[in-house]
Amino acid sequence: MKIYDELVARGLIAQVTDEEEIKELINEGKATFYIGFDPTADSLHVGHFMALCLMKRLQMAGNKPIVLIGGGTGYIGDPSGRTDMRSMMTPETIQHNCDCFKAQMEKFIEFGEDKAIMVNNADWLLGLNYIELLRDVGACFSVNRMLTAECYKQRMEKGLSFLEFNYMIMQSYDFYHLFKEYGCNMQFGGDDQWSNMLYGTELIRKKLGKDAYAMTINLLLNSEGKKMGKTASGAVWLDPKKTTPYDFYQYWRNVGDKDVLKCIRMLTFLPLREIDKMDAWEGAQLNTAKEILAFELTKLIHGEEEAKRAEAASRALYSSGDSSLTPVVEVPRDMLTEGAIDVCSLLVLGKMVPSKSEGRRAIDQGGVTLEGERVTDVRKTVSEAELTAGVLIKRGKKSFAKFMLN
Repeated sequence: MKIYDELVARGLIAQVTDEEEIKELINEGKATFYIGFDPTADSLHVGHFMALCLMKRLQMAGNKPIVLIGGGTGYIGDPSGRTDMRSMMTPETIQHNCDCFKAQMEKFIEFGEDKAIMVNNADWLLGLNYIELLRDVGACFSVNRMLTAECYKQRMEKGLSFLEFNYMIMQSYDFYHLFKEYGCNMQFGGDDQWSNMLYGTELIRKKLGKDAYAMTINLLLNSEGKKMGKTASGAVWLDPKKTTPYDFYQYWRNVGDKDVLKCIRMLTFLPLREIDKMDAWEGAQLNTAKEILAFELTKLIHGEEEAKRAEAASRALYSSGDSSLTPVVEVPRDMLTEGAIDVCSLLVLGKMVPSKSEGRRAIDQGGVTLEGERVTDVRKTVSEAELTAGVLIKRGKKSFAKFMLN
């Protein structure tokens, strides 16, 4: 099966321009494509993971990826999918986030001569002269058409700043610049980026008289309709310091029955013929599918050793309840007050809840146990002596950790 047909079979493609041309370029390994990542945090998250998987698949088929870090567009912020304006970041924060992204991507994408390259749009956007930019590309954009774009329409009622209104022009200019400087002939992104991407292809055609192409990938949704990578305690990060390999594994181990095979098809590199056999799985077999999904994705991001460790800990919880492989959370001694710490604080420290108020709610609902005993008092504390020995706390059936005094 050719790579384009595989992308279709895996359910990855949402929209394309000039499908036959795109299909030919990708299948013959002649696509030089880019995907943009705005540095809005100091780690990539699961929402970026699909784009990285697509990039890896296309590179394996002989195509050349360009990773675009949005050090310049990060000064503005993409209004797509937003109901409010993004917080303004300092130049120092933007640069720090860019450095973090690069370090993570280098573990996943193969960079080097005639392989993937990484560029930062701050290198060309920050030096632009505003008047020259308006004269150079401004006439290529119709305000009337721009206002019909979904990313703008959804913001019109609450207010769209002129700062954000410029984002489409900046993203289009990125494609224009990469086409001229690197021969980039294709842009990929989430399906919420369609309007921005179309303007990029039009700008190249109007200014250079040449063709460029765009393709969007489906944004994976879970059965509750939330964007991939969101949990009650926040985003699922690729940085192990923000989301541990075990928590990363558990996120995928706990996907809904309706989503597990879709996730396996879209995100893992298992052969399609193996995945097709799983289509008939039901009942307990879906739990096996979830373990396969969780292991494969944890291995991709954190390595096989961490994936095996997370798998063993998860199986211990689901089967015998053996806590010998339970993730350990170290409790700083300075968190103790008069030789003790409350259970709610431990729940927050262990990332089982996003806040102490959520911890109290979980206790009130009877969902928290301490060493197998249900916690009924929201003021329940754990002593220094208990923490020295180690205490096992569980929230629900699937979130647990052993807390030890540091």
